[in-house]
Amino acid sequence: MKIDNFKSEKRANKKWIAATVRWEDCDHEDYEVYFETDEKFAEDFDSNPHAALSAYLIPALRHGEERILIDAEVCPEFKEGTNIAMNWMSHWFYGGDRKPVRIEAKTRSKIPTPQRPSRAGLLFSGGVDSMASLRTNRLNFPLEHPGSIKDGIFAYGFDVRFEESFDDMVGSLSDIVEETGITLLTFSSNLFSHYLSLELDLLINKPEGVWPYQYQGGALAGAAHLFTKRLDAVKIASTFDIANLRPFGNHPMIEPNFSSHDMQISHDGVTLSRLDKVKLIADWDVGLQSIRVCNQLSLWDGTSQSFRERNPIKPGELNCGKCTKCVVTMLSLLVAGALHKASTFPSNDISADLIRSSFYPTEQNICEYVDLIAPLTEIGRDDLARAIERVVAIYLDREPGLKGWAKRFDRKYLNNNLAEFKRAIHKHAVRS
Repeated sequence: MKIDNFKSEKRANKKWIAATVRWEDCDHEDYEVYFETDEKFAEDFDSNPHAALSAYLIPALRHGEERILIDAEVCPEFKEGTNIAMNWMSHWFYGGDRKPVRIEAKTRSKIPTPQRPSRAGLLFSGGVDSMASLRTNRLNFPLEHPGSIKDGIFAYGFDVRFEESFDDMVGSLSDIVEETGITLLTFSSNLFSHYLSLELDLLINKPEGVWPYQYQGGALAGAAHLFTKRLDAVKIASTFDIANLRPFGNHPMIEPNFSSHDMQISHDGVTLSRLDKVKLIADWDVGLQSIRVCNQLSLWDGTSQSFRERNPIKPGELNCGKCTKCVVTMLSLLVAGALHKASTFPSNDISADLIRSSFYPTEQNICEYVDLIAPLTEIGRDDLARAIERVVAIYLDREPGLKGWAKRFDRKYLNNNLAEFKRAIHKHAVRS
């Protein structure tokens, strides 16, 4: 792969930067990837080679490219770290058979001298994970501390489909911006569209796996590197807590390895479960009135087209209240005693029928649902706890392949002892 033809120009009231991606070892067309921001952030928006490399190292690894040639200076810390990240990806998804992609570039020898005080930011979408990270930061860091978050980076084109939806979401965060004092750094990109075009062969099967499981971490790290003229540290909120970590694009072993000398990227919130995060937001009124989790606004939302047609989200709404992500968040808010106060959701109660109709199983939401069974029972909602148990059991019984057969055999005949044995072996191996 070659990344060249870097451009940077002003377009109307925007700053537009772009580069051309050229494949060498596989049959993909050249592609001009762009990033664009408002003119007011133009001086902070940089055509940084680390941004493009972060976005394309894992796709290059997945599609069998041997190298990425880029005519720019690259930080040796970045090269060393991304080699580690690619080794993790190769180990997790390709049995260690994929060699890390070589970065062929000049090595940056001069260390940039910042002309500003240290400044920290956060990839901020207004969802549970990033909202909890911002809340935790405000509770734990004095505003004058260099680790206090000053900016939220919000992207159109990563997980938001429609420009009008993006404008609604930016507007919905105005109270958060005012209370916390952060600046919302917005930008748009066609990067995700390129990812989808590379995975057309998977669209019928499991397209949602490629973005979150492999590409997400590098893409988010690349967004951080776009703002190195303004920020020198950026947090990326965790998806999973420590107990539920698994191979995934958003992972403490991935994004921090995309750091450079002038941009330190950290994985934030890994000690908090999804329910812990929701409870944190439930005690924060401005966060509770701004939260947006809905699948309906995503470029790829994991739900069928027919579901979206039956349950369209109305203009100005942030959450449909019927998709999997909405329902699991509403269940968590119900446990926290705050669903009736969460104005961004259309209902203040949940039925067992809604759980059954909304359930779209993934590895991520299975653990989130299971974690809610005991708390729902404790607050007297046995109807919802039983509904979750039923939909989870149906999913596990339908899990395909040898792995699914082994899990079903273990549950039916071995009382889950095989799973316990596997966990014990894993713990022993880690300690050794």
